[in-house]
Amino acid sequence: MGEIGRPTRWITVTSPFRRVLVANRGEIAVRIIRACHELGMEAVAIYSDADAATAHVRAADHAVRIGPPPAADSYLLIDAVVAAAVEVGAEAVHPGYGFLSERVAFAQAVEDAGIAWVGPPPAVIAALGDKLAARRIAREADVPHVPGTLEPAEVGEPEQVEAVLAAARDVGFPLLVKAAAGGGGRGMRRVLSVDELVGALLAGSREAASAFGDGAVYLEREILPARHVEVQLLGDTTGNVVAIGERDCSSQRRHQKLIEEAPAPGLGETERRRLHAMAVRMGSAAGLRNAATCEFLYDRDGAFWFLEVNTRLQVEHPVTELVAGLDIVAEQFHLAAGRRLSARALAAADRAARPTSHAIELRISAEDPARLFAPAPGRVTRWQMPSGPGIRVDTAVESGDRIPSEYDPLIAKLIAHAEDRPAAIARLRRAVAEAEVGGIQTTLPFHRAMLAEPGFVDASELATTWVEAHWDGPRARAAAVRAAALAAGLAALAGDRRDGGGTAPAAVGSAAPNGDGSAPAWRSGGRAVAVDRWPS
Repeated sequence: MGEIGRPTRWITVTSPFRRVLVANRGEIAVRIIRACHELGMEAVAIYSDADAATAHVRAADHAVRIGPPPAADSYLLIDAVVAAAVEVGAEAVHPGYGFLSERVAFAQAVEDAGIAWVGPPPAVIAALGDKLAARRIAREADVPHVPGTLEPAEVGEPEQVEAVLAAARDVGFPLLVKAAAGGGGRGMRRVLSVDELVGALLAGSREAASAFGDGAVYLEREILPARHVEVQLLGDTTGNVVAIGERDCSSQRRHQKLIEEAPAPGLGETERRRLHAMAVRMGSAAGLRNAATCEFLYDRDGAFWFLEVNTRLQVEHPVTELVAGLDIVAEQFHLAAGRRLSARALAAADRAARPTSHAIELRISAEDPARLFAPAPGRVTRWQMPSGPGIRVDTAVESGDRIPSEYDPLIAKLIAHAEDRPAAIARLRRAVAEAEVGGIQTTLPFHRAMLAEPGFVDASELATTWVEAHWDGPRARAAAVRAAALAAGLAALAGDRRDGGGTAPAAVGSAAPNGDGSAPAWRSGGRAVAVDRWPS
């Protein structure tokens, strides 16, 4: 890594900035550092003690230790990160996604230090980060939002309880209690009847206060079945906001995305134009600058319902980049430097409703899909990612790395790009077959199974609830069968011992996840290729 003050890059007059601090880690930090270098800018990494020797630190021109492994003591310390940016003379800070990327206080602290913030302005983050404020903006912009309340639902006084119960009846059941200050399922409760409402409001409010420092919650109709479709927006300082394409993120569980693709399958040009126009109206009404994503639910009747706006770079931005032919991160830097939307961005927006290719992203995480995606940190003993035509892998993992338990389990994004969706799926099947990971369990078996699932392949069963119904449900039932078998076996063993017998029950607790003694196809198929690829 180069010394600060001694340029290691060819800074040019077209470079948006001279030096950028990347306030993140892992694959997204590597992605941003690469963009910096391609634009002729120096990149400064920050790292915790757990990440001292990781790829994003080595890729940067300089790195600053930020604290011990826990995120609360390192990557989430606003003062420490801003101090690091000031210390190294950074002209801009890119927050990536997660961590501090949507914290108004962080964005404001960066700007107060005289450093450019690579993202929407603090005022926009504040306006759109509050889900209730965003819903009110949607109403004013004539963007249909999911039916529900536009003010916090409070039950501290008897008259407030009556008002909330009346509002709930208007919304209809089942409904969701949702946190106003955040997402990811934190503070969310599903309510089936009036009797459950007050308890759900109190529990959701407590969880929201713990997670986001704000206990405000509201009511929203549950729209099922539905698809999750989002629009990538870009905006400049002149007030010009454009949509450069949409993504389908319906393959998710517990509100965490697993597979994303662009464009959204099954939409025609007219539907796309209508969807993009709604997203642009939303961004324009909020005064959007830089990059953001407007999220919608798409119901079976063909209606789009506004959900929220994420005021940051999304994990799934690569699929839009590949289909749009645009480097979104590079565009972010130019916009943060006060420049107008580039000719390339405007051209991408012009053709966004008529996409001519397809891209699909698989999120590879250190999780065990056979155990309801339980975290599976550990040391990687083998790491071989696929390559070849149309394949992109965004990662910071190498063989020998330890996947820490302190951070998000996402370790790589495997993206295929092809002329159409069937070709992209075929390319992904080949790529997943080439991938080899040893030492830790990953979600690759799940992805392998999904790429053979008829309802996914023909896009006929895309829905936000599919994974939990068809993957989690059977495995939860299988776990119950195994638990019952184990309990019965232990009881039998205790009885044998009381009777003087010493024979242990055969294969107690070792039933395969199918629950019937058979090996699941996704696991046996993987092991036929490489024994250490997907360990138990």
